Parts: sequence; structure tokens; C-alpha cells
Amino acid sequence: VLHVAAKAGMWGSYQDFYLPNVRGTENILAACQQLGIPRLVFTSSPSVIDHNEPIEGGDESLPYPAQFVSHYSATKALAEQMVLAANSPALATVAIRPPLIWGPGDTQFMPRFIQRARQGRLLRVGAGEYLADTTYIDNAAAAHLLALDRLAPDAPIAGRVYFISNDEPRPVHTMINGMISAAGFPPMRITVPKGAVNLAAGLIEGTYKALQVQQEPPVTRFLVDQLTKSRWFNISAAKRDLGYVPQVSIDEGLSRLATHWQEHTP
Repeated sequence: VLHVAAKAGMWGSYQDFYLPNVRGTENILAACQQLGIPRLVFTSSPSVIDHNEPIEGGDESLPYPAQFVSHYSATKALAEQMVLAANSPALATVAIRPPLIWGPGDTQFMPRFIQRARQGRLLRVGAGEYLADTTYIDNAAAAHLLALDRLAPDAPIAGRVYFISNDEPRPVHTMINGMISAAGFPPMRITVPKGAVNLAAGLIEGTYKALQVQQEPPVTRFLVDQLTKSRWFNISAAKRDLGYVPQVSIDEGLSRLATHWQEHTP
């Protein structure tokens, strides 16, 4: 079983995330055990170890934080821990942590960027060069298949977790500009201070909660945080144990994305 389903995003109640991410994973594990499924590869997230501080070259030794930065990260951490604890001679499990998966078919990041670019509201937040890891979709899929091929009850990877990425950390604004340029939109040119955007995000969040608006706000403090701190990882363990090597570079991925958008109106 490749368990890739989850509620992602930055807005919603804890229960909204808990039911699919935690209860859903409990159901998957129970089904695997009842049906005698021997192998389970779980799609986790680097956000499960996000301590609200920059991460530069972090590896799998990073601990879970005492307080999570979002409901998504909290519930994914619970699910990851359940999956790893379920590893046994009857059911071998492994977890993969790919950051910011992108490419044709993306429903999480590209739609947000394109909507703001179309409305002329896509602004660079903060003037710093914040390096971040991303993962092109083909590389993420390949990592899961490599893990599945190598997974067995007595395999070295059983019960373990692995960071994977494109292994090409780039400034956040550079990646966003590359993605929207692939879709035919001009790059971000206006920079706004992080403090001002964070203050506005807090006010907007408060208004949405007071009015019980279900739709995700145009900007949240979590998003501001993600855009203004370095976050890249050491994937040596995945290279060693999974035989993982990114096959599609960021530049090649952006070229493929541009071709995709030429055939599909963004």
C-alpha cells in the first residue's frame, strides 16, 4: 500500500485535519493488518519536525517539536508516528518526507500563486534570501517506488523515515517566480516587509474566525512564516538506503511545467 492521501493546506479546524490524517491512517493500518498486507509506504511531510526556526541541512535526527506550527503538521506527525510504530514482521512500514511537491497537476501551491499573479497581488514577502527545498512530482513518485521495492520486515529501511527532495535548495522567491513564469505571468517585482504582512495576516485570520468564514484567507501567518525562513534538508540517508537520486532537475521541471501550461490554460 502507498498511503498518500491527506488533508493538506493552511486553514481549517483541528478536527478537519484530524479525521482524514489521523483517523484515516488508523483505518489504513487496520485494513493492512486485517488483510495481511505486508508493506506500507506512508507519505509524510517535513513539517512534522518544523520548530518554527530555519532548518539548514537538517536530517532525520531532528526531533518532533513540543508545539506544532499548524494543524496539518500536528496531525501528520501523529500519523507518521503511528505508521512507524506499526512496523512489525507482519507489516513493514516506512515514511517519506518530501517538501513542497510541485509540477503539472499540482492542486496546492500553483493555483494559489496563479490566482494572485492574475490579480496582480503576488508580492515578495521579506527581502532575505530564504533557501527552501522543493520536490518535482516525478522525483517524489520515484522515491515512493524505490522505498516500496526495498521494503521488507527485515529490511534496513523498515520502521524508518526519510527526507527526499530535488536536492537543489533555492531562494523561495526564485522558485515562485520560476513557477509563475512557466505559466506565462510576470515575476514578482514588489517586496513588502515581513512584519507588515504578518500583522495583516493576523487581522485577516481574526476576522475570518469571528465571522466563521470557511474559505481559506488570502494570507495567513503560517504562510508568511513558510515564505520567510530557510528550510532545506540533507537527503544522504535516502540516497544511501533507497538508492534515491533526483532524476528531474528544477530547471527541467520548470520546462515541463511551461509545456504543460502551453497546453492547459492556467
